[in-house]
Formats: sequence, C-alpha cells, structure tokens
Amino acid sequence: MDGGGRRCTVSSGGLELPPGDGSPGGDGSADTPPGAVSLARPVEIGAALDWDADAWSEVRTRARRAGRAYIWLNLVEQRLRAVVAAVLRPVYEPVHGEDEWVVAAAGPAGQEWVQRAVAVREVSRRKGYLLDPADDNVLSFLTLPQLRELLVQHWPCFEPYLDDRRELELALDELEVTRNVVSRNRALSETVLAQAERAAGRLLAILGGGTGSGAGSADRLPVDAVEDIVGDRYADVVGVHPDRVRLQRQLPVEDLFGSARRLDAVGIGLNLLVQNYSGRRLVRLAEAGCRARLLFLNPASSAVRRRERELGIKKGEMSRSVEMNIMHMRRVRDRLRDTAAFEIRVFDETPRFTAYLVNGDGSDGLAVVQSYLRKARGMEAPVLVLRGGGTVVRDGREPEHGLFETYREEFESVWADSRPVS
Repeated sequence: MDGGGRRCTVSSGGLELPPGDGSPGGDGSADTPPGAVSLARPVEIGAALDWDADAWSEVRTRARRAGRAYIWLNLVEQRLRAVVAAVLRPVYEPVHGEDEWVVAAAGPAGQEWVQRAVAVREVSRRKGYLLDPADDNVLSFLTLPQLRELLVQHWPCFEPYLDDRRELELALDELEVTRNVVSRNRALSETVLAQAERAAGRLLAILGGGTGSGAGSADRLPVDAVEDIVGDRYADVVGVHPDRVRLQRQLPVEDLFGSARRLDAVGIGLNLLVQNYSGRRLVRLAEAGCRARLLFLNPASSAVRRRERELGIKKGEMSRSVEMNIMHMRRVRDRLRDTAAFEIRVFDETPRFTAYLVNGDGSDGLAVVQSYLRKARGMEAPVLVLRGGGTVVRDGREPEHGLFETYREEFESVWADSRPVS
C-alpha cells in the first residue's frame, strides 16, 4: 500500500513492520534483504523505565501486604495438608501404596487435577526443584482448593475431628480471593488482607492448629502469624500504636486486665487502669486471686510540678488528679478481705514511663508501656505492647530477654525505693 502514508508490505515471512527511522525504505542500507523486519531503535520508543518515589512506595506497600497474606496462606495450606494426610492416608495407603494413595483418594472426580500434580512433581524431580525429601510426594503438590476438594469428598472421615463444616468452607471461600490475588501478584487491599487474616485464624483454630499457645496472652491478644515467624526481629514487641485511643480499639482494658493473676503498674496517675476499669471489677479481680502492686508518682513531689509546667497546665491540677486516683484505689483496697493483695505505693523520682505488666511472672505475660513526652499527655503518647515469657535468639548466640523483662526489672527497682500508702 502506498497512499502517502507509511508502507506496509506482506512478504513470504508475514507482515513487514514499518521502518524504525522514519524513512520509507527502512535504514537505507543496500545490504538489507527484501522482506526483512526493520525494528525501531530503543531510543525512539520513548519509554520511561525509572520509577519515581510514589511508584516505589506503592510497590513496597503491595509487597508488604502480599508477603503478610502469603504467610497466612502458607500456614493454612500446611495445616490442611497435614490434616488430610492424617485422616486419609491410613484409609488409602495400605491398599494403594505410598505414591498412589492420593490418586486413589481423589477418585474419578479429581482425576484431572491429581494427574496434573503428579506431572508437576515429576518435572520438579528432573529439574532438581525438590530441595527437601519430605516434599517428594503428590500431596505436597496439591493446591489449597484441591486439598479442600479432598476434605469435602471425604467429609464423613473428617467429621469426627472437625465440628463445623459450614464455618470451615466459609473461611476457605474468604481465603480464595486472597489466594488468587497473591498468586498472580495483583494489588491486595488492606480490607481484603484483614479479612484473610481473620479467616486464616478461624481456619487454624478449626483445624486444631491454633495461632499461638492457645492460652494466656494469646487469648487476650492472639499471636499473629507474622509475629510468630519473625518476632525475634523485634524482641517481644507485638504492637505499636500512635496513642492510647488506638491501643484500646485493639486491646480493650477488659481484655488486658480481665484475666490477670498479677498486676504491676507504675506511672504518674495510672489513668488507663483507674479511669477505665471500674472499682467493682477491680474488687472482683482481687477476690478471684489477683495480686496488684500500684506505683503512683507522689502528688506532693517536685516532679509533679515540673510535669505540670511541661504540659502547660494549671499549678496543682495534676497533683489533685493523682491524689484522686490514689484515693479511689484506697477505697477499692478497703473493700477487700485480703488488703495485703492490693498494695499501693508512691515514688518521688522523675517519671520516665508508665507501664502495666499483667502476669509478669508467667509465660502468658502482657505489658502496655508508654514513654513520657515533654509536650504530650499520656493519652497522646505512643504505646508499645509487649508479650512476656519469651526470649530472643540472634545469630545462634545465647538467648536474651526482650523488652518485657527490661521494664519488669525497672518496675522492681522503683518499687524497692518507693513508700507505702496507708
């Protein structure tokens, strides 16, 4: 065709692309054979390959969300694979053998996908992709939907072990959206990720795997899959919140203090406890066996006056607030049969932090810690949530305690230098 526009010719090799240099004859070289494809030079495409800061921020956000979702999906798939093997292997392996029992369990309905798994396994063997001999079996090459299919097909075998089939299938349905997004490296929203984490937690609980120790602090603040796997990178910090309001959305005071056997608290006025946990509930907690040690800043000390100046509040306002909190705790103590189980003391040192250590003497300890900032009230200060009872191991060295133990020791030090309130 030649109508004043670009030339497009058909040769024996197919359609010839337009010349890359804009000339009607390609690059003008006499050596170019007839019918050859003339490619555009890269400089003429005009493509921008660099990412700006916004693009890098977006892909990092995507990667973080996808990585978090992958950990949950990986845990669920491993757990479901173990459950399927534990229930179906004893049924089919004695008859069909070690390599064929999965094929037999899949039956005619699953013939196509189980044969595909067998083929992928053979390719992985030849190419050396099987790094762990334990993975050299057909079951390891089944996907989450295929494992689900085995479970549904043989539900009577699983029913004695799993209570609620409907709940299990609903959770798997919720996870399927996330699985498709992560497997295809597409964008995962914060809402879908949160839904997947909840669904995965329910699934692990249904399948008997749980998401943590199953008791103590894991009941109040469930062990997160990411925390469980990479927790040693961050000592025992399991939560960071910009202020106390956001803390209480995730960890209400009822969950923090409600099952306490031991409560140690140190701070200026201990408002998180005194103003958010009623005296009646504190009495019930103490009567149930909880032993409490509360350390307030002495309302008559010079440190209170310095803190008032830092925050720009009226002279004596903080002193009165702390004194009222102490009086409220004294009334709680007076209502107890064993007043020695509810100790109240004051200290005169410069306050450096406020900390609430729950069950600090056990493996289910949980702590809320805030540092005092010069111009921010306690409600506005950042909050760390620490899980006790653990140690941190790095680079094969000796285990070391995390931050929970550091603050517990600091509390004991201040307590030793404090004075009791009569």
